[in-house]
Amino acid sequence: MRFVTDVHVRWSDLDVFGHVNNARTLTLLEEARVDWLFDAAARSGADRLTRGVVVSRLTIEYRRAIGHGVPVTVSMGLADLARASFTIDYEVLVDGEVAVVASSVLVPVDPDTFRPRRLDDVEREFLAPYLTSADAS
Repeated sequence: MRFVTDVHVRWSDLDVFGHVNNARTLTLLEEARVDWLFDAAARSGADRLTRGVVVSRLTIEYRRAIGHGVPVTVSMGLADLARASFTIDYEVLVDGEVAVVASSVLVPVDPDTFRPRRLDDVEREFLAPYLTSADAS
């Protein structure tokens, strides 16, 4: 299963060449991730994810430009679900074609100490159906 959401390109996301600046592409990924991990997860009872998750690693591959005024859809699944981290794989689609593929490792943190913590059972239950690989750690 994958979580799919639409994101909107803002005029401020564009560079002088009229396409989304590479750094702003990360903002599109972040907005999609918020839809999934803050909105959908919270509605499912995994609201602890909204209190502290940090990106510990990010890789991105740009395949084509993203312009203004075109539909942008972000599809996300999990490449890995470990005890104290999870890896999201992203596909950013523009007019049905892949424009960006990316991956980010997220680590849940305690909101008071900001130290890494293990995923709890509710979070794992929410995330597990999105695993795209055969096993979870």
